[in-house]
Amino acid sequence: MLRTFIHPLSITALVAFIIAVLMAVYPTETLHSSLRGLSIWWEVLFPALFPFFVISELLLGFGIVHFFGKLLDPLMRPLFRLPGIGGFVVTMGYISGYPVGARLTAQLYAQRLINRTEGERLVAFTTTSDPIFLIGAVAVGFFHNAAVAPVLAAAHYGGGFLVGLLMRYHERGSDSALAGTASLPRPQKLIRRSRITIALKAMHEARLLDGRGLGQLLQDSVQSALRLMIVVGGLVVFFSVVMEMLTHAGLVAALSEALRLLFSLLGLPAPLADAGINGLFEVTLGAKAAGAAGTGLMHQVAIAAWVLSWGGLSVHAQIASLLSRTDLRYKPFLLARLVHGLLAAGLVYALWGWLAPIH
Repeated sequence: MLRTFIHPLSITALVAFIIAVLMAVYPTETLHSSLRGLSIWWEVLFPALFPFFVISELLLGFGIVHFFGKLLDPLMRPLFRLPGIGGFVVTMGYISGYPVGARLTAQLYAQRLINRTEGERLVAFTTTSDPIFLIGAVAVGFFHNAAVAPVLAAAHYGGGFLVGLLMRYHERGSDSALAGTASLPRPQKLIRRSRITIALKAMHEARLLDGRGLGQLLQDSVQSALRLMIVVGGLVVFFSVVMEMLTHAGLVAALSEALRLLFSLLGLPAPLADAGINGLFEVTLGAKAAGAAGTGLMHQVAIAAWVLSWGGLSVHAQIASLLSRTDLRYKPFLLARLVHGLLAAGLVYALWGWLAPIH
């Protein structure tokens, strides 16, 4: 009987009810936090992500993804146990930031170009911050010190690369010998053929298989990107309100106090706890708090690297929303984020002697 009352759905319903009550108690704060989340979506996320979503759809329709898949197959398989087509997702994910990697992974899975295990491996290490946000917003905007960008980038993206290497051991027995059109054919008569020729042929075949004209493809790409952006915007606004309500309920302060105690036991500056708790929920708030912590630059950069690599529950909700349309599981992604955060923070300390900014 007790298990019935502590079912995860029951806990979720209770939390939702509490937040609804808090929203009724603090209507002004609810409105302001909603507007703040909407502003972040419209002024930052929409212009940053929408073009990448449209372009990714176009590249899939034109078969360019298949072209890169053929070229990168010999590199991706030995490193990450992924078909070469995953190299395109890695590139786009690292350039354009979360949640583009998950979006492309879900598309490849829907087209049966990768299997479930490969999709879970891929989304686990392609969910990263984009370089513009890392350098412009975090290093320059929050730390007011562009010199921290090299060590922060090395820790964040280096940690992602290490997660990719670790994820190659995820369900090794379920690897597919061929993953749709993404695998490189290796009959003996083709050994001497130019890899470029094979890649161009794959791109042409994919374009014929798609069959949509340029006008229809562009229309479909814009519509699909808009639908996804609305989902992203809704989640950003929702978590902005949730964060505000939890702050007024005193939960954020309680979590910060507990984390301060843990940091003290670990020998870390206690004021970093605020950045850690803010980053637990939302990347921008956590990175901003890290830049203003004033506990020593090395520790501040380390917690910022953790925040960027963890991604915040807002990003997690976006990824979970994308994965819910497929058979890809959220748990491997969650574990990968935890590992990525720890690796990134550790890499800051390991690399600080070589990449530390000059004062």
